[in-house]
Amino acid sequence: MELRVAVYNVEWMKDLFRDGQPKLPSQPGDDGDDGRRSQALAEVVRAIDPDVLLVVEGPDTLADGSKTASGQLEAWRDAFGLDPAYRAVHGIPSGGRQELCALYRSSRVILTHDPEGAARRNPFDRPFLVDTLDTLIKEQYEHYRPPLELSLADAQEPGEEVARIVLAHTKSKGIFDLVDLARFEQLSGRNRKKLIAECYSIRERCNQYFEEDPDRHVIVAGDINDGFGMDYYEARFARSAVEVLLGDVWEPERILKHVLPRPRLGKYGWTPNSSRFRDRVTGDQFNVLIDHILVSRGVGVANARVWNPYLSDAPPEVRDLRGPLIEGSDHFPVAADLTL
Repeated sequence: MELRVAVYNVEWMKDLFRDGQPKLPSQPGDDGDDGRRSQALAEVVRAIDPDVLLVVEGPDTLADGSKTASGQLEAWRDAFGLDPAYRAVHGIPSGGRQELCALYRSSRVILTHDPEGAARRNPFDRPFLVDTLDTLIKEQYEHYRPPLELSLADAQEPGEEVARIVLAHTKSKGIFDLVDLARFEQLSGRNRKKLIAECYSIRERCNQYFEEDPDRHVIVAGDINDGFGMDYYEARFARSAVEVLLGDVWEPERILKHVLPRPRLGKYGWTPNSSRFRDRVTGDQFNVLIDHILVSRGVGVANARVWNPYLSDAPPEVRDLRGPLIEGSDHFPVAADLTL
């Protein structure tokens, strides 16, 4: 089957709801501003027209279930006139207010939250041990946002799994405290180790999938907050989080491939890029590719792109969406047509 799959960090979507209901552009004051941003996000989703939209920084889920990310997403769908066939799914609530969730076109596919249980190895909502730096000493980590594990099935054959999806929002490398350079260096190293550890945990899950079925279709996507071979810390630790996710060169049958071409370094950062950040030292804006879709070898890929209107090779449908793309979020979505 052929599906359009997109991953989109929608930047604190929680702020676009009040008491579980979407804020609207017609409301006064700040609510109206949030409503206009929400409308911009809906325009982007409508233009991409994904069969599966993997959402990072989605609306919050309360522990008692009185408010859920999926329920709010479906209310948002109705408020802004998206395809009524879209259904939403969310996973294990995070410790914060940014959730991982998804919209899927139920006329084509069924997505089910299907986490590995306590009887299996290293469920995502439990602490885990990783030797991040090959020191022969394992350290304990835990996912701040437990990755969302989804089982994808054809809507016409809902009992048969077509693919496994893991959606992640891994540790930010950002440092938001006022610190001196020595403390900055210490925190940078700590954050990078946490990021790498989370990706080792996700990669272990992928290996479990392949142990059960070597030909399994596996998709790993999300805001990984890292690239591959792109900065000082990746050279210092001799690895990047994305390369950990890609897999082991000695097990080529298990390697995941990126849907996008290798990015190029230029004057303003990396191209293609899905976001940008201000360098804390120089003050310059720097383009980064930190939103990713990785797929197993049996998955066909076509028409993969970052929906970034600033890119010189952006097609007309992306350039025409410049306003909503810029207003909607501080990230640009990544989308691809996948054959499963």
